Order: sequence, then C-alpha cells, then structure tokens
Amino acid sequence: MNIITTPEGTQDRLFSQCKDLRSAQRELTRLFRKNGYEEISTPEIEYYDLFLQSGNPIPQEAMMKIVDRSGKLMVMRPDCTAPIARVAATKLKSSPFPQRLYYNETVFRSGAANRGGSSEIPQCGIELLGAGGIEADVETVSLAVEALKAVCQKGFHIELGHAGLFRALAEQTDMPDSKIEEARKLIEGKHFAALEEFLQPYENKSAYALLSRLSQLFGGKEVLEEAETLVGTRPELTYLRKLYEALEGAGCGEYIKFDLGLVHQIDYYTGVTFRGYARGVGAPVLSGGRYDNLLGAFGRPAPAIGFAVNVDLVAREFPVQASCARLRLALTKGRLQDKTVELMERAGLDCSPVKAPGRRLVHSLPNYPLDAVLAKAPDVITYVEHGVCDLGVVGKDTILERGESPFYEVLDLGFGKCRFALAVKEGTDFYGTYRTRRIASKYPNVARKFFEDKGMDVEIIKIEGSVELAPILGLADAIVDIVETGATLRENGLVPIEDVAPVSARLIVNTAAMKLKKVEVLDFIEKCQAGMER
Repeated sequence: MNIITTPEGTQDRLFSQCKDLRSAQRELTRLFRKNGYEEISTPEIEYYDLFLQSGNPIPQEAMMKIVDRSGKLMVMRPDCTAPIARVAATKLKSSPFPQRLYYNETVFRSGAANRGGSSEIPQCGIELLGAGGIEADVETVSLAVEALKAVCQKGFHIELGHAGLFRALAEQTDMPDSKIEEARKLIEGKHFAALEEFLQPYENKSAYALLSRLSQLFGGKEVLEEAETLVGTRPELTYLRKLYEALEGAGCGEYIKFDLGLVHQIDYYTGVTFRGYARGVGAPVLSGGRYDNLLGAFGRPAPAIGFAVNVDLVAREFPVQASCARLRLALTKGRLQDKTVELMERAGLDCSPVKAPGRRLVHSLPNYPLDAVLAKAPDVITYVEHGVCDLGVVGKDTILERGESPFYEVLDLGFGKCRFALAVKEGTDFYGTYRTRRIASKYPNVARKFFEDKGMDVEIIKIEGSVELAPILGLADAIVDIVETGATLRENGLVPIEDVAPVSARLIVNTAAMKLKKVEVLDFIEKCQAGMER
C-alpha cells in the first residue's frame, strides 16, 4: 500500500496547532469587526489575468497555476488585495466610499524546493478603500499596531517607509529604468558597500547623499533628522514626520520606527509602506501600504491602503534562541571560516574557540557576545533565512545558486575572490552555431540564468564532481564553473571565453535580526569593516 503524504509546502495541523491558529484568527477578526470592518471572502481560484491587470508585485513563478476546461490560465489566490479590488469595482461599485473590509483567508505561493517555506499562508488583513490622506493612514497603521498587540506577546515594532521617496530621488539622478531597478534592489537588500559603489557615477547629483544612505537609515525618528540634514526638506519626509506625530497622539508612538530603505515594489505602492517585526520570529509578520492606483486598474479609481498579518508566523512557537541577546553567526567551514576568523581577530575579537573547534559545532567568543556556528555553505543561508542564526558568512557563488532569499547581503568581505566563467575546449567556436548547446555545471541555476539573460536555449546538466570532464568526454559543449587561477582549466585543455559573475565572501543578515538587534548587528558590521581596513 502506498503511503500518501502532503505536497511540499503544505501541512496537516493537529490539535494544539489548530487551537493556536484559530485563537490568533479570532483575536484579529474580533478586532477588525470592533473597528467597523466587514468581512469579505473571495474565491481561492482566480484568473491569472486579474493579477496581471492589477500590476501585482508577486512574481509569476511564485503563483500556483491551473488551467480550466476552456483553457484559461488560473491561479490559486496568491494575494487577497487584488481580488478585493475586483469586488469593489464590480459587485460593490454602487456602494459609497469609504469601504472598510477585512478578510481571514489563505493565500498560496509556490516556494523554492526544500527551503522549508509554506505554500499555504493563512492571512488576516484589512483594506480601507476610497479613503486618502493622513487620517486614513493613521487609522490603518494604528489598527496594525493593535493587531500585533493582540497576537505578539514577546514584543514587536512597525517600521514606516515611503514609496515616493526613492522614486523621487532616483528620478533626480537621471538613471535609466534598468539602473533604477538595480538601485532599488540594492537598497531593499541593504547591500551597503555595493550600493555605494553602484552610485559613484551619480555622486555629483543633489540626490546622491541621501540615496547612498537609504539602506542604512532605519531605526527611530532620528533617521528622519539625518535624512533632512542630507537632502533638506522633502514632502515625503515631512509626511512621515506628521504621520509619526499623529500616531504618537493616538498612543502608538512606542511601537513605531522607520526604514527609509523600505522601497519594495515601487510601481505598486504609492505612499506610506510598512512592515511589522515580532521578537523571536525571523521574518516580517505584517506587511502593508498605500496603493492608490490599484482600483483604477479595475475601472473605479480611488485611494486605498491595507495590511495583512501572517497568522502562521504569529501563532507558531519559535525557538527561544532566536530572540536571545547574543548574536549568532553561521560560518562556512574551510577556507572562508579561516579567513573570517583572521578578519575578526584583526578587529580585536578572541576567536580561539573557533580556531580549535574539535568536534563541536557551536562556539562562544569569550570577549564579545557572539556564538559562531560552523556549517556547510548552503546551510549557512538556510540558518540565516530561518532566523536561527542572525548573520552568516558565505560565498557569493552559493548565494547566486540559491536564488532569491529573504536576507540582507550587507558586505563584500573581500576574500575568497574568484569568478564564475564559461569555459570550452580550446579551439571551440561556442557561439558559431544555431545548435542547442549542452552546458555542464555544479551550479545549474547560475548557468541557466546566464543563458536566459542572453536569450539562448541550452540544456543544463548538473555535475557534482570534476566538471572539466564533461567537455573532455563529449558530454557537454561547455561548462560554467568557478575559476580562480585557471590552472585546472589549462591542464585539461579548456579555456574561459566569458566571465559570468564575480565571486567573493559576503556577510549576510537575517531581515528580522537586522531590525530587532540593530545595535548589535551594526556593531558587528563595523568590526568587520575595521578588520578589512587593517
């Protein structure tokens, strides 16, 4: 008899798990009703065109797709906001604004394989439709604070940003759209050093001073003051200050912080954006913002703002260690571990326990509040992504092969330098044919993206060992592999013909740890920078 299990990304919830989830949902829905919001429910299956029309920022590959009997493409609901906008523009179009609606529904996202993420995400959220201005923003953010008060017992805070700030600064630099998107990703991902280097061609522009600091401007209201010293008075900064004062007046001030680098999906959000972080949880538990263009996409233009709480995250018990005061750093075993230890010692940290680890995998530094965890490179990312480690040191090769992950890549540590390269047998005219080329690589995702960007169709074969053998034995036309000196390629009659991407060691930080342990994380980053300079 075959034993049937649940599909990846789904789970059976039993007994206390159901109780905890339902309890959180009851608390949130009771709060929403108390504040005058009425429940709405939309189908679990929607036409794909709905989300295409809405400009929804969820990438196509994250949507779970099916085809109906007529051949139309449908998706399992990846988001609740666009379907609610559809309802507001059709079934509720004769109802006057503002409309206060809430939902308690599951959204479905297709995550990467073997990453431990959930494809079924229970959400409770609200949409305030047809209401603009600061009063509506205060109402929504205040309700978000009350929502997290109801379900986050260990403490939380909400960070405010403004979608218009980055957009306005970027336009002042005269960047092309492709460069603006690249800058957005660097700021959102808090790539501190990479952002500074990327913006150097624009350092004579008036917006440069603030734009180059956006990724680091998060914390209390002092970040608004620093921003104003860099660029003067701006309407977005003035608005955030007024919003904060209004929230203070509403009794929410102690829960409010800022992140001026909160610039996700700038074409979707139009004003204030915000995220909520809870102690002990390694990912944002709440996300929301103003999206004044969405209802217009369905023929009923009106301002709108809303938020969603990830109920699964706030209802689940997380390890106590995730919220402890000491930092936890995941180190890639081998040469990167040795180089990282050298760097930390130059910064004055006593790494003697890590230098003589024996069989132990976790080591406490005696003169600094940090525990070092020794792990293989792919596991470093996993531990940081899930929040059981606050920081990690891993090669850019592993990051690129992993693909999109929810962590911040804050520093290029400057060691472990090499490159991805495309290599062929000497004398091969790789590009001189229309025949589909076969590529061997230990890094199939890196190779696939490289050729997709070129618009080339190739076959990818994953090789675990000496990838140089593949073209020698006639299995492949070329390889994509890490090259340091090129000696191994030369000894096997291969030559690199094109660089794919540079590789070096990077310091990565869990998104929630960056916000909840800001002082400790930034202190460690400064120590790494000091060690790099010595």
